[in-house]
Amino acid sequence: MAGRSEAGPTALRIMLGAHLRRLRERAGVTRPEAGWAIRSSESKISRMELGRVGFKVRDIEDLLTLYSVTDAEERDRLVQLARDANNRGWWHRYHDVTPDWFDAYLGLEAAADLIRTYEVQFVPGLLQTPEYTRAVAALTSGTERPAVELDRVVALRKTRQAVLDRDPPLRLWAVIEESALRRPIGGPVVLRDQLAALFEAIHRPNVTVQIIPLGAAGHPATAGAFSVLRFPQADLPDVVYLEHLTSALYLDKPDDLDAYTQVLDSLTVSALPPQQAEEQLTAILRQLD
Repeated sequence: MAGRSEAGPTALRIMLGAHLRRLRERAGVTRPEAGWAIRSSESKISRMELGRVGFKVRDIEDLLTLYSVTDAEERDRLVQLARDANNRGWWHRYHDVTPDWFDAYLGLEAAADLIRTYEVQFVPGLLQTPEYTRAVAALTSGTERPAVELDRVVALRKTRQAVLDRDPPLRLWAVIEESALRRPIGGPVVLRDQLAALFEAIHRPNVTVQIIPLGAAGHPATAGAFSVLRFPQADLPDVVYLEHLTSALYLDKPDDLDAYTQVLDSLTVSALPPQQAEEQLTAILRQLD
């Protein structure tokens, strides 16, 4: 589990949870038995193993004893990992403008090494300009939001975008429907500035953009936008992220990962090559003038 200090609390919880599951299965212990050992329930063990809750040091110590983990160094390492996983991420200070179910994504995004994403409606968030973000936030809230709240949404987005400039930077591969790039979110001026910023972004070595032209034939991404996140830690599996109106899904089962990865691979074939993104953006910008 090297590199845990850089992984972030969300990723650490998933890593530790998966490790605890492997230890439990190796020891032949059922979830109800493990729940009993920590004075809790089977559902609590399930949430712990999925990385969806924080960890009490006492619970970790009791589970390690139940699973016959006696090596002092191994026990200390896992207990320290639990302490690290309980730390709040920087995004917690924006909890007033983000739904609870989005916190997990923010943690995974901060820990990811590669994000492959398919967008239908908007420019991907990590490539949005402040005014475009403001317009999206105002559009998707369903109710009129105060200016101060929109300011905090913009500040959160800007902070998130720092992953593209860190060392090493996040690698982003975005496949975007051309219709999303023509939709005047925030008005023509905001859209023009956003497309100009996207034009600059595609020249970054860690950003790849492919655009699916309006006249392209159908493709298998019938469920809408989604992302696949990959992490540098060997203990952390890829995660598929699907966002809905009032919730989100986080999928990490091999069958789900295979299905969505195949869809992404198909989308990269449906889209024009990355080398043509500059030409496509230039053509769209000219039509906006």
